[in-house]
Amino acid sequence: MSEETTDKDFIAAPSPFEAETQMPAKPPRARVSDAVEPEESAGAKLERKRDYLEGFLQKKPEADSTTGAGGQLQQDVIAALKEIYDPEIPVNIYDLGLIYGVEVDDESDVTVTMTLTTPHCPVAETMPGEVELRAASVPGVRDAEVNLVWDPPWGPDKMTDEARLELGML
Repeated sequence: MSEETTDKDFIAAPSPFEAETQMPAKPPRARVSDAVEPEESAGAKLERKRDYLEGFLQKKPEADSTTGAGGQLQQDVIAALKEIYDPEIPVNIYDLGLIYGVEVDDESDVTVTMTLTTPHCPVAETMPGEVELRAASVPGVRDAEVNLVWDPPWGPDKMTDEARLELGML
């Protein structure tokens, strides 16, 4: 061994025998009685709930932004898409579950992600164009784009309850 390795430039863990003599005292054990808060009276609990409810009811709704998720522009585009009906089924394409998403960016560009009931749908060539035109015609929309996807595939489980009721499936 060289002289450098014999110098201790590290600290070794104490042996188990040394540890017994140098162990700090154990902290006191926790008791259930220490953690339980005093019982709140029924009147105090009711008053606390009343204060919470009053504050909740008086809160003003947050200002809606025009763009982004849940914004007014997105709601307007969704309302416009609900005016497009499937030619074979008397249900609009939004409630039918053909629209997977409507995104509005900060520059008021709209991206609609949609599918069709099958790839061989008779309106496969015209429906995406109609959706794009309808979304672009909403006041405030700068540009609209439609992404036609096949995954996940459309199924009756994508329909809203209103659509199922209209088709007699409920």
